[in-house]
Amino acid sequence: MAEIGYGIAVKVLELLGSRTFQEISSAWGFKGDLKKIGRRVLAIKAVLIDAEEKQASNERLRTWLRELKDVLIDAENVLDEFQYRVLRKDVMKINGSSRKKVRFFFSGSNPLLFRFKMAHKIKGVREKLDDIAALKDEFDLALRPEDEKTTMNRRDMTHSFVNPSKVIGRGDDKGKIMDLLMQQDASRNVSVIPIVGIGGLGKTTLAKLSFDDKQVVSHFQLRMWVCVYEDFNVTRLTKEILKSAIYRIDENFVVDGLPNGLKELLKDKKILENLGVDEVQCRLRELLKDKKFLLVLDDVWNENRSKWNQLEELLIGGSDGSKILVTTRNSSVATIMGTTTTYNLKGLSEEDCMSLFVKLTFKVGQENKYPNLLYIGREIVKKCKGVPLAVSTLASLLYSKVDEHEWISVRDNEIWLLEQKEGDILPALKISYNQLPFHLKQCFAYCSCFPKDYHFNNFTLIQFWLAHGILQSPKDENVELEDVGNLYIKELLSRSFFQDVDQEYMMPIYYTFKMHDLVHNLALSIAKGGCSVVTKKSTLAAEVCHLSILENGQEVTTQLEKLGRVQTIIFATEQPASLLEACIARFKYLRVLDLSKSSFEVLPSSIGSLKHLRNLDLSCNCIIKQLPDSICKLHSLQNLHLVGCSNLERLPKDIRDIISLRHLCVTTKHTCLSEKEVGCLDSLRCLSIYTCKNLKCLFEGMEGRLTNLRTLAVGECPSLTTLSLTIKHLIALETLIIEDCKELSLTDKEENQDLKLSLQLLTIVKLPKLEVLPQWLQTSANTLQHLKIEDCCNFTALPEWLPHLKSLQTLRIINCPRFSSLPERMQDLTALREFQIEDCPKLRRKCREEVRHKIAHVPNIDFDNNFDDDSGSSSERDDDISIYLPGEDDEKLNTSHNQ
Repeated sequence: MAEIGYGIAVKVLELLGSRTFQEISSAWGFKGDLKKIGRRVLAIKAVLIDAEEKQASNERLRTWLRELKDVLIDAENVLDEFQYRVLRKDVMKINGSSRKKVRFFFSGSNPLLFRFKMAHKIKGVREKLDDIAALKDEFDLALRPEDEKTTMNRRDMTHSFVNPSKVIGRGDDKGKIMDLLMQQDASRNVSVIPIVGIGGLGKTTLAKLSFDDKQVVSHFQLRMWVCVYEDFNVTRLTKEILKSAIYRIDENFVVDGLPNGLKELLKDKKILENLGVDEVQCRLRELLKDKKFLLVLDDVWNENRSKWNQLEELLIGGSDGSKILVTTRNSSVATIMGTTTTYNLKGLSEEDCMSLFVKLTFKVGQENKYPNLLYIGREIVKKCKGVPLAVSTLASLLYSKVDEHEWISVRDNEIWLLEQKEGDILPALKISYNQLPFHLKQCFAYCSCFPKDYHFNNFTLIQFWLAHGILQSPKDENVELEDVGNLYIKELLSRSFFQDVDQEYMMPIYYTFKMHDLVHNLALSIAKGGCSVVTKKSTLAAEVCHLSILENGQEVTTQLEKLGRVQTIIFATEQPASLLEACIARFKYLRVLDLSKSSFEVLPSSIGSLKHLRNLDLSCNCIIKQLPDSICKLHSLQNLHLVGCSNLERLPKDIRDIISLRHLCVTTKHTCLSEKEVGCLDSLRCLSIYTCKNLKCLFEGMEGRLTNLRTLAVGECPSLTTLSLTIKHLIALETLIIEDCKELSLTDKEENQDLKLSLQLLTIVKLPKLEVLPQWLQTSANTLQHLKIEDCCNFTALPEWLPHLKSLQTLRIINCPRFSSLPERMQDLTALREFQIEDCPKLRRKCREEVRHKIAHVPNIDFDNNFDDDSGSSSERDDDISIYLPGEDDEKLNTSHNQ
């Protein structure tokens, strides 16, 4: 709670200290009150670090912090209204409004009325802050140095891929599960094996160890993996099982024998989303019929037997020996679903926990130098009660630290003494959380707004943090807020708050990850009811600020009427337009509105009243045809997501008025994005254009515009013919991704000789007209770090000038059947660390030794198996995943951030 209040306090003080607000306060006569608010907030902020540590055992202090957070939110909202007026003024200047109109911070309103209204709001905030500040001394809160907890010792990023050699103490468990999987049950053809244990114990890890075992792969004709979590929706699960099956369908049986309906799904997986319930169930029955399959249903919570029976009926057509492996925390679930004896997973032995702890805490061979630390470490391990997640969390906290006081502090931290439920490990996780600097605590707490098992990606999470203003402004003007967000994610990953990192080859700017359930529970406990899932049975506390709405109806509407400070609304399921209109009317201080699960023909024009809105997601709405003109009043909007809006005819003509827009993702039926529309968005950092079937050109007459654009992604635009005229003026462009544009040529006959770029990443996928790399790429000779070419059927060779790309670190050529040669002097690419060649048959027929001679200096070489028969001749790929921050190295970012 305190960390959220602390972050808002920082924002309020930054706004009040800005030159803009100093001018506003003088011009409107608010200087005195705003100064008093600033002094109060500064005094309270100074004790918030101490308040956060003491709140766990003091209910009155927790109440005081809740009331403080509410008042700080009110203060932020008032100041944000002034910010909006400033933006409105800037829009009128850009549009050439008269000086008379520009004189005011707004138009269309009575300035005296506005002044009166704002004076009343400011006075209310000041009086509430006075009351709260008067109670501060009752809690004996100490002043704490602001940077006391801001030291961020870096370590190599961790990841959570299941590597059998890195799993400790589960060999016997795996053997027993394997025995159960291989057994024949004479009484039934499909058996269900439940694995039960508390969260974080390693149930999923054990299931993965068994699932990926070579013996299992060869024993079952079909393997499927589905994460179930709390929503046991049979239709959804049926689709997920089919998706998983299609992904692995060619492992152990011939595709030609499949029914036509399944063959269609293999060719086009998008068909699955449009199938009705009966069709989906029919396809699943067809797929499983007479096949020996293994299905893992991971993290099941459902205790409704009838729902399980509905799903079970679809799965019983497999052949003898088929197995369903279920992981759950709830023994009741095991009783409902299981057909064999439940496998109750126990905690690791103390010795195994200690082995894991030592492995994750010390560098190899260093532990024997510190016998005292080993003794303290054993006491810490005992408190983890055999739970691997708790062990790894604390180990990452102490990695490479040899100061006994730090180890003793972890061992003796008073949070261990607080009451906890049986089997809970939140105290263990809370210790690690307490070591985070305040800005990371705040960002972590906001992650509770997302549901369990949510697949985060760095773009979405950074935009969410950005919308709520919790990314600290960098001191270095060359570092963007998005870079800061990436740094935050890396820190949280390295401290095991996120896991299961998945980073696409040659897409180092984009990666996905998850949060373990226990860590998510920790985030919820930190948020203290600030986030809530809304159903008909929910009971919402007044302090809820972030909503995920799962159901609709009068019960939901009634609950929403209790709330007043809502900043986030996520429509997690299809919702009626009436509920959306009600939310817009009631919650005027929204920062995030996610309608990506909704389908409606018309977006209410009242959307323009949400002047505080930063993030609007309308993606995948296939029926919306146009956006209301009022959306252009959202001058504070930073992210607009319109990808998948396949019937959207065009963007609003005044979209240039959304002058704060940093990220735009769009699908449209229009033939050209005019310079007067997107080309005028000077704040834009990232532009994604996908599935625009009619699009022939991006912009015309763009000179001097989009000078801040760093990322351009274009895909599935079959009519697009050229890009060079577009990118010519994108002087800040660092990342260019081009996918599936069959008419696009990157080497125009009238190729721009004056085209100068500083690209750092270039990805080209499915460009049949690409034969050679464009000459203009040489202008990025000193900056290009990552190059990927995939599925380009006519790409023949890398150019002889390729060795001029002195900064190139990764190079991947995949499925290019005409690719046949490497240039001379490849050894000049001294920065090259990874080189992948896959499915390039013409090159494969070349002498293997000749190819290897040219790239012998590259540490990590990955040739497909058909290309290279010599096992072990190439270097093994490093297991560590490094996440690339475009334009900056970690040291520069870290130094800049902590100045």
